[in-house]
Amino acid sequence: MLFQLESVNHFYGAFQALTDITVKIQPGAIGLLGPNGAGKTTLIKTLLGLLDPDGGTGSVLDNDIRTGAKAIRQRVGYMPETECLFGRMTGFESVVYAGRLSGLPRRHAIRRAHEVLDYAGIDEARYRVTEEYSTGMKQRVKLAQALVHGPELVFLDEPTNGLDPQGRDDMLGIIADLARINVSVVLSSHLLNDVERVCERVLVLVGGRVRHHGPLAEFTAGQAGEYQVQVKERGARLAAGLKSAGFGIQFNPEHPDDLVVALGADDIDRFWTIAGTADVQVRHFAPVQITLESAFMKFLEVPQ
Repeated sequence: MLFQLESVNHFYGAFQALTDITVKIQPGAIGLLGPNGAGKTTLIKTLLGLLDPDGGTGSVLDNDIRTGAKAIRQRVGYMPETECLFGRMTGFESVVYAGRLSGLPRRHAIRRAHEVLDYAGIDEARYRVTEEYSTGMKQRVKLAQALVHGPELVFLDEPTNGLDPQGRDDMLGIIADLARINVSVVLSSHLLNDVERVCERVLVLVGGRVRHHGPLAEFTAGQAGEYQVQVKERGARLAAGLKSAGFGIQFNPEHPDDLVVALGADDIDRFWTIAGTADVQVRHFAPVQITLESAFMKFLEVPQ
């Protein structure tokens, strides 16, 4: 188990930022989604042991979030959204410092700093002070800081903020590559295309509560019972047959061989019978999938 929480609450004064958070997360790449103020950063800091919950229990990599904060941070990396670099330190010194804070001996921290800076794409610029860095270079150094101690899990809070298209593509490539070396990722981002590109599952917070957790494909599924159908030809003939049988369809006259059909659980056999009668060759038949952005916006529109 990557982490699990049971009835976790957190208050800032009278404001309740997290309410009865109960969730179990398996290893992998997880997108942490939610509107501004949903509690995403508070959740991350609670899991890191940087904030004590005001109620409930939890663990990260089998370490209790209340009593095992030091052990958690030795096995977990964190790339915060906010600026966290000391301007007069070089990139290299910044990563060594992060390694030492994570418990690495100095010699080991120096060797690892070079390795992760190479991995993050920082070459000789590592010896320049970070106040001279571009936003993209700062983001790469922050990622290197999160990885220097060889964590099993990394929390990445808006890692592509402020990056140009090439920098964003490079950063996402690095994040996606972490799965190859068995590092789990929790990616918190407002850029839903980023989450869609690198994550397998999503955890959605709204108003400090968990509103959804599950596979990305499940979250981006279209309306229940909607199937995308593509045929080689005679789409209009198939559509007519489906309509006469009482099925709801979305039919585009400009693309008559591409349909969306509403089918109940017991209707699929009837669909294939009608397709056979229409004498069409079905090239594609699968549940409708929509973009993560569309799914998320529709989700927020529905009263919870």
